[in-house]
Amino acid sequence: MIRRGLKILMLAAVLFLAPFHGGPHAQGLVADSSSQLVAITTGFVGTDVLLFGAIESPGDIIIVVRGPARREVVRRKGRHAGIWINEMEASFHDVPSYYWLASSKPIETLLRPASLKRHGIGAQNLPFVAMGKVAPDDLAGFRAGLIRNKVFNGLYTVRPRDVSFRGQHLFRSTVYFPSNVPTGAYKVRVFFVRDGRVISAQTVPLTIAKIGLGADVYRFAHASSALYGLLAIAIALFVGLFAGVIFRKV
Repeated sequence: MIRRGLKILMLAAVLFLAPFHGGPHAQGLVADSSSQLVAITTGFVGTDVLLFGAIESPGDIIIVVRGPARREVVRRKGRHAGIWINEMEASFHDVPSYYWLASSKPIETLLRPASLKRHGIGAQNLPFVAMGKVAPDDLAGFRAGLIRNKVFNGLYTVRPRDVSFRGQHLFRSTVYFPSNVPTGAYKVRVFFVRDGRVISAQTVPLTIAKIGLGADVYRFAHASSALYGLLAIAIALFVGLFAGVIFRKV
């Protein structure tokens, strides 16, 4: 905690001294995170990452954390002759695999709907791109279903979390990454808002990666899937034969 506090004070010092020394800063905003790497190891059950920073003058903060874009398929089931089957499906690409939102005040009071949509603030404002031919009325339902599934799995935030201030300049918020969080390069986007406008914004990089033995096995399984399958079968046969010999002796 002491280390984090010192880092926040250093950020504040950089912000306020930059105008006098010509140092680069995002128009009165500096932001950072307590860690730029979330390491997923065996037994990973989720973790918190502290996001913090400072603003030069009074205002509000909106923070958006987006995971790597993925292709997602949403299916609609129907019951026929007592059996549930897939009736329709819709595919979307450029869908953030993870989406988290926090703000110092309700976002609808900070920016107009057009600005929220332009900056992709709020899950309902994410520009999902549909693939294939789907009727507009059905597309809205599939889009809502996709967001609902993401929220259910703990990967999307619909109701913004809190950004708290210490005084008028220092802010902080804590983002939680669950155990099923996808790996890849993440973007933490911090918006400095005042009088209904985005004054400035800053992006903080964040990486979520698997490390250790589990990561090595995962990479090997995907890089050499055929060999991995053969080894898995061989190990299963060996374990079965070994267990058979042990039980016969017992």
